[in-house]
Amino acid sequence: MSNNSVDDDTIDWRLTTWEGAEREKMRRWAALPLEQIIQAIEEMGKFAEFVSPSSSTSFLREEPGQYDTGTNTKTPKTPD
Repeated sequence: MSNNSVDDDTIDWRLTTWEGAEREKMRRWAALPLEQIIQAIEEMGKFAEFVSPSSSTSFLREEPGQYDTGTNTKTPKTPD
């Protein structure tokens, strides 16, 4: 067996399924005070806006390169 220090009796195995994890997520979300729920929704909206492709401040944006077109505007220097 493994040398885990976690006892099998301390693990809630109902939470180890997709359905169990979803129930636990909803239970924890419902237990939050209204102010924290509103703050979390606002933060998620800001993050979604930040990573969206249409956002000009997105860190995921990449300028189109010429490597896709097969053209190269810079010619390599030849030794003299």
